Parts: sequence; C-alpha cells; structure tokens
Amino acid sequence: MSITYTIISFIIALGILITFHEFGHYLVARWNGVKVLRFCIGFGQPIFRKRWGKDQTEWMIAAIPLGGYVKMLDENEGKVAPEDLPRAFNRQPVARRFAIVAAGPMANFLLAIVLYWLLFVLGVNGVKPILGPIEPATPAAYAKFETGETIVSIENEPVVSWQDVRWTLLRYGIDQSTNVKVQTINKNGEINWRQLDLSHIDPDKLNENFLGVIGLNSYQPLIKPVIAQVLADGAGYQAGLLAGDEILAINDLEIKSWVDVVREIRTHPGRTLELEILRDNQVITRSVTPETTTENGKQVGKIGVAPVINQAEFEELMVTVSYPSGKALQKAFEKTWETTVLTLQMLSKMITGDVSWKNVSGPISIADYAGQSAQMGLVSYLAFLALISVSIGVLNLLPIPILDGGHLMYYFIEIIRGAPLSDKTMMIGQKIGLAMLLTLMIFAIYNDINRLITG
Repeated sequence: MSITYTIISFIIALGILITFHEFGHYLVARWNGVKVLRFCIGFGQPIFRKRWGKDQTEWMIAAIPLGGYVKMLDENEGKVAPEDLPRAFNRQPVARRFAIVAAGPMANFLLAIVLYWLLFVLGVNGVKPILGPIEPATPAAYAKFETGETIVSIENEPVVSWQDVRWTLLRYGIDQSTNVKVQTINKNGEINWRQLDLSHIDPDKLNENFLGVIGLNSYQPLIKPVIAQVLADGAGYQAGLLAGDEILAINDLEIKSWVDVVREIRTHPGRTLELEILRDNQVITRSVTPETTTENGKQVGKIGVAPVINQAEFEELMVTVSYPSGKALQKAFEKTWETTVLTLQMLSKMITGDVSWKNVSGPISIADYAGQSAQMGLVSYLAFLALISVSIGVLNLLPIPILDGGHLMYYFIEIIRGAPLSDKTMMIGQKIGLAMLLTLMIFAIYNDINRLITG
C-alpha cells in the first residue's frame, strides 16, 4: 500500500468527519439566529475561500487538514455593529449557546448512526466464529474450548462473526469480568457452555491481537504446500520454481501446509534456503534466497509465490450480516451507543491506570488504519469512518477547556451560579486545556513512532 494512497484516504476521512462536526455548529447557530462569519476546514494557509449567502459567510479550506472551526459574531472577539448585537453569540441565552456548542459532537454521533445504518443495510461480510487451534496456557485453554466448535453467543448475546466475538469480549475484557459465559456448538450439533476468565488479561494487549491473547484463533482450511503462481522476477522465479511444485521440506524441515512455507520464508530474509520439491513425481531440490522487505518495522522474507487455494472451502467460512432498513436503524443506534460506552470505558480505565496509555493512537496510526480500511473496500472504510466519528464525538464532549465539552462545562456552571465565569478564569482554563491537548497529542505521536520502530 503506497504512502500516497494512505494520505489520500486519511485526508478524505478527516474532511468528511470535520465537515460534519463543524456543520453541526453552523446549522444550529443559524437556526438560533446567530451570524456566522467563517466556516473553515483545516488550519494554516488558506487554499480556497469564497463568500456566500445572505450574511456573506466566508467558506474556507486551509492547508493543514487536522481540524476546523466556525467563527461566529461575538463581542469577545471584536467590535459588533449595534444592529447586529441581537445576532452575536455571546448575547444568546445560555440554553442556545449550549445547543450550538453541543451540535458539533452530536453531528458526529449522527454521522456514525447513518454510516452504521448503511453498513447494516448493505451487509457486513465476516468470518464465521469457528475455532481453530486453541493456544495452550491461555484463558481459552483453561475454559476447555475445542477446535472446530462455533461460538454462537456470549453472555446470551448472539454472535455470528469473529468481529462480533472480538467486540463483545473486548467490552467484558475492559471491565475485567471474572467469568464470561460463552455458548458453543460442536460439529455434532452439541451445545456447550464455557466460563471464560478474563480477569488476568494484560491491559497493554487490549489494542493488539486481543483474541490471540485469550487463546482463540479462527479456523483455517488446510492449504497444501503446492505452488499455484510464481511472480515474474521474484526470488522464486529466479530459483526456478514452477506452478504445480509441491514443497516437501525446507532446510530438511518437513513441510505439512502452506502455513509452514510462509513461516520459514518470512523468518529467513536474505538467507539461502534449500527447498525439497515434488515435481512430475520426481523429488528435486532448489535453492532460493528470500527477498528482504520491511513490514511494520520488521524485516521479513518473500519469494513471490502463491498457493493453490480451494475457494469453495473459504467461501463456506464467510457470512454476510444484513437487516431490513428499520431493523438496520435500530442496530445502528445500538452500535453507536455501544461504541460510545466502550470508548468512555477505555478512557476511564486509562485515567485509573487499569488500561495502558500505549493504546492511545495518534494521526500516524489513524492514517494507516484509513489506508488499510480503504484498500479493503467501501464497507471497511465506512466502518472505519463510523468508529472515528464516534471517537471524535466523545473526545469533544470531554470537560476539557478549549474543547466543546469544556465550553459546555462553563455553561453548566453559569446555569448553576446564575452568571458566567470571569474572563480571567476562562482564560486560565483555556491555557490548561491547551496544555492538556498538546500533552495528549505528543504522547499519541510518541506511541505512533514507537509502534513503527518496534513493529
């Protein structure tokens, strides 16, 4: 995946999310009669600007697409003509100001609902939660899960795909519930109930291969170590490998499946390997040196060959989940609510130290996720947008001065005491809020860079 593709996917995502957020502020401000002077997406040097509408609002796009703002007429930011005073933001009743500020985050939640609704109508593709090999000495092993079983419910919540399983277990994992009741069905149709202990899950692992930490792996059909395709100019082509070759051994290590082939090649970048091959009923040997490539900061080997795959077996493992439009809307509200609650739980656990701050992602990681989801298709990209939209909504509602939530906190105080806070108090709060956001951003970028370095 090219860097250009990732950047474009990231900018499109930010453009959509920021525009919806700021349009929420803009629309409710207009509904309440407040004059909007500027609607801006991005920061820094303007690359597009145009005045439009009865109030000649300036519509602007700036060079740095990491935010935006809606500038309203306000006596605190400049002189206001006497005839415009009734339309100044600061002259509005506290309830109206509250609604205008809250409209941004609410627009993000509304966008998430619309996106999830689209996903549930279009249909979400997933992999059936059929268990593969159970990792020893893990919660799954202690709960006596067995290979070939299918997970059908968790705490009486139906699950139909591995995405559902991961999402549901992650919610209970954050709460560190001692035992989670999991229902499975084996190949003979027999129902089993497992008590899965999540109390000892390492909080640092919540953002990694969470299911793998538990010991659950998805079932994979056996792929024979037979080559179906050899890429021209790859290391395999140069070594004389051909379509139809069956790899029997690598460096005298017996090969039983394509997984074994991938493991040996990836772990030996730049080192010559001796392959024992069955070709036309004859056993021959070939020497191949895997090309060295970098993935997630780690060097791995590749030789440019692909296996023979039984497509029917893999299609049998897939499932598509879709709903009628009415039911899809209900599911969209439920999904948005669950995502919001999960995000708040993660934040609260970080504050209390129960979840590591290593789970905080910055713009580099988000850009990477944007590129990966876009490459996987429209459905994956929409799911990514919905998740980030909820995150932006939650983040902006936090009671941190400079964020929307900080302003809402000021308005709550104003309602209680019957008067707004002093300008000096609010200025101190703005400085504290700015310092907190800068600290969080530096920490998030540090995590991003650390992930790139450590893989």
